[in-house]
Amino acid sequence: MAEKKTADRLKELRGLDDAALTAAIDEKRKAIYNIRRSRLSQPESNVRETRAHRKEIARILTIRRQREIAAQQAQGAK
Repeated sequence: MAEKKTADRLKELRGLDDAALTAAIDEKRKAIYNIRRSRLSQPESNVRETRAHRKEIARILTIRRQREIAAQQAQGAK
């Protein structure tokens, strides 16, 4: 199956709660670790996979930060 487009993936991520986002970050970090570990035995592995996981982590962290800022602004508006 083809990889989801970035906009579709962002919609999906924004629909998740904070616990699910944290679990997704953990999953991506484990995937990066496993890729790096497998590269020791198979140096010709795809390095784009690592980059994709890092970008996904950055997207998730950005969404979490946006939620924090929105919550702070909502608190200040009260």
